[in-house]
Amino acid sequence: ESVPEEETNTLSCNPLTGVNDISAEAISRRPVAIMVNNVSTAQGVQTGVNRADIVYETEVEGGITRLMAVYQDITNLDKIGSVRSARYPYVDLALGHNAIYVHCGEDPTYCKPHLKDIDDLSIDTNSKGAKRIKNGLSSEHTLYALAGDLWENISGTFNTEDKNVESWANFTDEALTLDGGTATSVSVPFPAQTTKFSYDAQSGLYTRLSGSNAFKDYFTKEETQVKNVFVLLTTISNYPDGKHRKVDLTSGDGYYITNGTVQFIKWSKGGSTDSFKFTDTNGAEIKVSAGNSWVCIADMTTCNPVIQ
Repeated sequence: ESVPEEETNTLSCNPLTGVNDISAEAISRRPVAIMVNNVSTAQGVQTGVNRADIVYETEVEGGITRLMAVYQDITNLDKIGSVRSARYPYVDLALGHNAIYVHCGEDPTYCKPHLKDIDDLSIDTNSKGAKRIKNGLSSEHTLYALAGDLWENISGTFNTEDKNVESWANFTDEALTLDGGTATSVSVPFPAQTTKFSYDAQSGLYTRLSGSNAFKDYFTKEETQVKNVFVLLTTISNYPDGKHRKVDLTSGDGYYITNGTVQFIKWSKGGSTDSFKFTDTNGAEIKVSAGNSWVCIADMTTCNPVIQ
């Protein structure tokens, strides 16, 4: 007797989260990595971030950060954005996933030459899978990716098959209790703004905060909650123009946070196409709770994360 389609769709393990929540077909697709506006004025109009499998956040210029939301399967989403321009470090982050990289324009001096190394799609007003939607802000904050149409555009443009699918981390379903103490609140002070999470013991997830309130998706009003928070410390310096930020993605120290607890870790990435490796301070690969993750990559000299 045949299994109902909706049941078969729940059986496959998402390599970005370790959760059985995607179709078998989606596993062998390359992920999609989308640049999302994160300046303080535009945070309130973000959408689709809560549905990302992994969100990376690091500095771009002027102390502000940008997000890169990574999805194994965007076909079940509606809108994602608002979409902003590419920056050099995010190309390396996307390359580490063999992802299709989606953005609206790029920094011409440092990022543009690097885009030759990746399958990227720069979308704007007239692109298939993109639309400017009025949200009360100026025009540069109004571009959204329309996920279904965007996937059609991507799959018609690039080879989207990934033959070497590997799990992003050493995921486990066990209830991890980490050895570094409690972590019911996490605060990562980037120069222009602070990224904050509060642990919700009932759901076992970290809620992203705006001030003291939960972030709400602009369109769906859903909260952004993640199972895992990583704070990776590194050297962030200026490129020769004195403005754009150069993020060292080779290796460093950091924190892994899950289930209201924290662990000191070592991380490494190495080459641009390499994925992250997370180990304990003795070099043994750590276990990571199955679920979605938020990865803050911060400057070790200026950022003192508060985890308590």
